[in-house]
Amino acid sequence: MQIKNFQNRIIPWYNLNKRNLSFRGIKDPYKIWLSEVMLQQTQVSTAIPYFNKWVRKFPTLGSVANADPELLLKYWEGLGYYSRCLNFYKASKIIINEFNGVIPSEWNTFRELPGVGDYTAAAVLSIAFKKKYVVIDGNVKRVMSRFLGIKNLTPNNLRRIKKKLEQFIPEKNPGDFNQSIMELGAIVCRPRNPICNDCPISSDCKAYLTLKPNQYPNPKKNKTKPHYIIVAGIIWRKNLFYIQKRDENGMLGGLWEFPGGKVEKKEPLLKALIRKIEEECGIVPMVKQKIGYISHQYSHFSITFHVYHCIENKNKIEEAKFSAWIAPEQIKQYAFPKANHKIFKIIEDKGWNV
Repeated sequence: MQIKNFQNRIIPWYNLNKRNLSFRGIKDPYKIWLSEVMLQQTQVSTAIPYFNKWVRKFPTLGSVANADPELLLKYWEGLGYYSRCLNFYKASKIIINEFNGVIPSEWNTFRELPGVGDYTAAAVLSIAFKKKYVVIDGNVKRVMSRFLGIKNLTPNNLRRIKKKLEQFIPEKNPGDFNQSIMELGAIVCRPRNPICNDCPISSDCKAYLTLKPNQYPNPKKNKTKPHYIIVAGIIWRKNLFYIQKRDENGMLGGLWEFPGGKVEKKEPLLKALIRKIEEECGIVPMVKQKIGYISHQYSHFSITFHVYHCIENKNKIEEAKFSAWIAPEQIKQYAFPKANHKIFKIIEDKGWNV
């Protein structure tokens, strides 16, 4: 297919069929960048309400840079991959302090900001600044592997895809071109049961011509997700309970949690609970009663989460630098993982009395 022919099919298709999304059609680089960060490893339907709520509270990059990171995490709460939020905050501070609040439009400068990878840089620079960089995400890989008849996404074949896109991408409106292929993959060239009759490039698609487009590219084999047993304690001191903040560099970084952790194989729950609280808080708690347990799925593993009401024994907790004693009504002021909110729901149904 000739370059112009490809462009003349896919971009008009996009203009007629693109979904009406709240971050589409905007010209503000800050909001374009924010939307791309929120959409990383997140479904559009999940990200949209977070995007809308965020921009109402933080309408400019400066308002993000000047915000308390705790508040930012609270507005991100439930969206997952919290390092995205913290990196976006760090990058906003750099732009305000070092670039007079102007988002860089040059590749190397923008790419060096915290949390910015090749995908984010290409998406933001092409959409916000009309720079000729190709965007390659899962949807684009699928569309192009079918179009080119590629079954295995080897490093060499990924280079083939990128080279072909670099030939096809226009000087004018490269952002629309990138979005058109991503949109095609999202609503037509789907992983399963693609709607080939609605595809503007199907007549030249090698996978379609085989009559077996589902086989391009070869689907990844699903790995069995590990499952972990987690135990934690809500430790009370009169009417307040103890929480601690997770390391910003780890999973669920910057969120608050109860003391606890992973149960070893064949280890009794109460033994694990006391062991973990002693390791983290320096006390052996008095365990009062079990609150209950919940199941929770993460992207790469699942957990069963058991939680107990506890109180301090004779010794006081060795409070960490990032810790707090809070009352139940203060929960809304802190960002917690989803699993913790499931526990809060159980307690609310039963009552907070220990």
